[in-house]
Amino acid sequence: MSNPIFDRIQKDISDNDIVLYMKGTKQVPQCGFSGVVVQVMERLGVSVYKDVNVLADPEIREGIKQFSNWPTIPQLYVKGEFIGGCDIVREMYQSGELQALLKEKGIKTSAAA
Repeated sequence: MSNPIFDRIQKDISDNDIVLYMKGTKQVPQCGFSGVVVQVMERLGVSVYKDVNVLADPEIREGIKQFSNWPTIPQLYVKGEFIGGCDIVREMYQSGELQALLKEKGIKTSAAA
């Protein structure tokens, strides 16, 4: 049986190169961890991505945790692949791994590699 929440999440991550499930919006993050991921995206010069405010939709908030089997928000997806939460994104950015992944997936960044 199909799960309508999982279907919505799958559509979002299929239809968008980058999706960030977060508390708040990329303009107004409502949690420090979500804010960190938004800052990383800004530093990379990645401004075009879908942000999904889980605070506005409790079904998505719970559904995304089950969908990814990951207990925390934020969650970053690139080209349909779950990348991770705040700590993983920050570590990947600091090591250069995130920049390499985005380049490999064909995502343009304005940051120097």
